[in-house]
Amino acid sequence: MENLLFLIGAGIAVLAGVGAGIGIGIATSGTAQAISRQPEASGKIMTAFFLGIALAEATAIYGFVIAILLFTKAA
Repeated sequence: MENLLFLIGAGIAVLAGVGAGIGIGIATSGTAQAISRQPEASGKIMTAFFLGIALAEATAIYGFVIAILLFTKAA
């Protein structure tokens, strides 16, 4: 029973990647729209874009690491 709870927790932790993927998609859409409106500001827009993507990916990686730890604990 305890192993099952670890596996359920691992499955929930992996869902952090779904949220990160959706967030990156929304950010990419907003960046494309912003650059199409103001091409001269593309450098500043891309800087903020990459910072946001890095934070979103970090969240996904944390969820993945937690899932791996829980999975190995259940095995």
